[in-house]
Amino acid sequence: MTVNPKIAIVGAGLIGRAWAIVFARAGHPVAMTDIDADALARAHELIGARLADLREFGLIDEAPAQVLARITCERTLAAAVADAALVQENVRETLDAKRAIFAALDPLAPPRCVLASSTSWIPASQYTEALAGRGRAMVAHPTNPPYLIPLVELCPAPWTDPDALARARALYAGARQEPVTLSREIHGFLLNRVQGAVLNECFSLYTQGLASAEDIDKVLKEGLALRWSFMGPFETIDLNAPRGVADYAARYGASNTALARAHVPFEWDDETIRRIEAERRAALPADRLEARAAWRDRRLMALLAHKRDAARL
Repeated sequence: MTVNPKIAIVGAGLIGRAWAIVFARAGHPVAMTDIDADALARAHELIGARLADLREFGLIDEAPAQVLARITCERTLAAAVADAALVQENVRETLDAKRAIFAALDPLAPPRCVLASSTSWIPASQYTEALAGRGRAMVAHPTNPPYLIPLVELCPAPWTDPDALARARALYAGARQEPVTLSREIHGFLLNRVQGAVLNECFSLYTQGLASAEDIDKVLKEGLALRWSFMGPFETIDLNAPRGVADYAARYGASNTALARAHVPFEWDDETIRRIEAERRAALPADRLEARAAWRDRRLMALLAHKRDAARL
């Protein structure tokens, strides 16, 4: 019988708890730690609530209590990382915080333990260069929440060992994530660059007065996103011309080049943000944001269940 290796989660906040669900759901023993004792004390209760939702949608096969029993909360970093195959770091998104936690992790974690950061923006080269074990360090950027959206971006530093990268990819894939591996570091990795390009154009269209924020949102949720929920943009254009990608490029390449040349960076100016904030608060008062986020997660659960069932057809 194969024994799933231990996973250590550093940081018991939103992302750390989500990663704990991912690995515990896949059968791994998980050890969580956090310098905030209150966050650590609340972790089991908050995770249990999410597991109950997942069970309701058929997204876990076991009883929530069985999954939760695999997650232990450790008061010290040393206890959490002992015998771990992977450490998933989820501390503050600052360079100083990343340097401090990786400097602490490197001498404590077993030699072959992968050290992965959930950072959204900071390349691993900026906080792992001085580590004795820097070859096992990398970025593993999730999509929030990773137990519902399985993409994880693996981005190596220039000195990351290919074997460590391969071990990490196998661990994430085994936990039902969808890892993508970058060949080298780039600011924002892949997802944030694609999302940033979409956001930039949406803001630009709004500042030109072409449509309301609500209608621009509809372009995605009632248009592009319906296809993009089960195929990417390359496959989309491959099917949008009779003879595939080359045919699409011949038909629409020049028009897309003209669009790209017309794009200008959005500077996130205060006036535009104020106007969109006003539109959003008129549509959704601030005191309903948390409830709407919970609704979003349940919609994601329903979509994930549908995609799972559709894949069996």
